Amino acid sequence: MKVNRVRELWKNNQVAIGGWLTLANGFSAEIMAHQGWDVLTIDMQHGLVNASELVPMLTAISTTEVTPFVRVPWLEPGIIMKVLDSGCYGVICPMINTREDAERLVSYCRYAPQGTRSFGPSRAVLYAGEDYAKYADETILTFAMIETQKALDNLDDIVTVEGLDAVFVGPCDLGLSLGYIAGNYDEPVLLKAIESILKTAHTQGIRAGIYTLTAEFGRRMIELGYDYVVISSDVNLLVAQAQQVMADIRLK
Repeated sequence: MKVNRVRELWKNNQVAIGGWLTLANGFSAEIMAHQGWDVLTIDMQHGLVNASELVPMLTAISTTEVTPFVRVPWLEPGIIMKVLDSGCYGVICPMINTREDAERLVSYCRYAPQGTRSFGPSRAVLYAGEDYAKYADETILTFAMIETQKALDNLDDIVTVEGLDAVFVGPCDLGLSLGYIAGNYDEPVLLKAIESILKTAHTQGIRAGIYTLTAEFGRRMIELGYDYVVISSDVNLLVAQAQQVMADIRLK
């Protein structure tokens, strides 16, 4: 079974640095995969990626040692099983608000008797190895996104769900839920929540990840103690570089 590099990094007390893919294109995924990320997450929630476009992107990532994750659109067993059967090594699920939500997420990602995932790994065997079925449950990572006030209220119950590997903070939705403008990561109340989520996760022995918009804020989250830090996305990086080039060329 191909190892999950994120698990290996965590065993060595190292942070996993992730990129984010929203463009539904194998070539752009391959380009991103060759830039030195530890992880690339294909975003099927807000990205422009559907199920038929997922496999070419995963195939492109597999030309490197980068670990492939997928953020699924919602807590729904069909799409979760499909991304796992396609060779995804980590499932990030949005809007996990209760202990029951977290239990369902874990169940959908695990084979019986631990869970309710149906068997049929198809491409996952090609990516991970013929012994995939034997080791999948201990290799695949499950991330519950914490991005609402309700999730904060139920956080102590969520982080104690057996089999949940990590929480993942969505600062934009969390900020909105707390009453602030999405994207203002420096709002003190949001920062307090971000610190509290990390502390609660670590207290229960699970990991914590977060999405960030800039390398500067990502570094702050690493220094705070986050185990998995995502920096921006393919689209945001493309826009930022293009804007910088245009600003430079037009200097007088």
